[in-house]
Amino acid sequence: MPAPAHESRSLCIQVNDVHKSFGEQPVLSGVNLAVPRSELVAIVGNSGCGKSVLLQCIIRHLIPDSGTVQVADFEAPGAPLRDLAELDLDQMDRIRIHWAVVFQRNALFGGTVFENMKLWLHEIKGETDEQVMPKARTALEAVGLVPDEVLDRTRDNLSGGMAKRVAVARALVMDPAILFYDEPTAGLDPEHSSLLHELIAKTHDQRTAQGFQRTSVVITHDTVLLRRIRPRVVMLHHGAVFFDGPYSEFEDSESPEIRPYFEMMPTLHRRHMPSG
Repeated sequence: MPAPAHESRSLCIQVNDVHKSFGEQPVLSGVNLAVPRSELVAIVGNSGCGKSVLLQCIIRHLIPDSGTVQVADFEAPGAPLRDLAELDLDQMDRIRIHWAVVFQRNALFGGTVFENMKLWLHEIKGETDEQVMPKARTALEAVGLVPDEVLDRTRDNLSGGMAKRVAVARALVMDPAILFYDEPTAGLDPEHSSLLHELIAKTHDQRTAQGFQRTSVVITHDTVLLRRIRPRVVMLHHGAVFFDGPYSEFEDSESPEIRPYFEMMPTLHRRHMPSG
């Protein structure tokens, strides 16, 4: 039998039998996930199923209790997979150069929008303010913001929706090979959600300045986003992968686990929307 398509291409992320508990509460109970380079994957599932915990394990903000997480090293020829548990801090920094994360609660730093936009480019790539400014302006315009109106605003002077778009712009300015989004459209009105849907699709299809095809991992309850980008869908249920396949099969499924969740997704998405 031929290997599934996602196993026959070079992998960008490989999660093997990952378990994670908090106290006596298990959250991940043997997650297995293979993400090829250039794939667009949406991770879905009911609140509390472990989506964000899985993302935190993949980006090494959380350490699994057991199992392994491997991610492509784009600094090495051929971008081989590296077991994150075997890397020291310097090696992790080298790999993270090619990642960007849009966190669910934005995770903006104190200071101005421009200071948020430039920090990682200063620290990781050694770029000057003069080098960063045109990139920052382009990224802010891409998310529907007027640079001259927001560059000098502090984090506390942004509405929830504006802060979300600044967080996306900060990720885009890094020109990453791997983009991780945790509820990227939460807090946005329909107009700006639609803009971000288009931006996620467009950014995914563009190669980086170094010529890498992008890989995108999106955690979401947004059915409109899923219909727009039509990704591979991975659904977590009881801490493990319950469904893994094309969006069309997920949408059409009559599974007693999938159907009720799919119909509840718009309500769950609204619950994640902060005011402003």
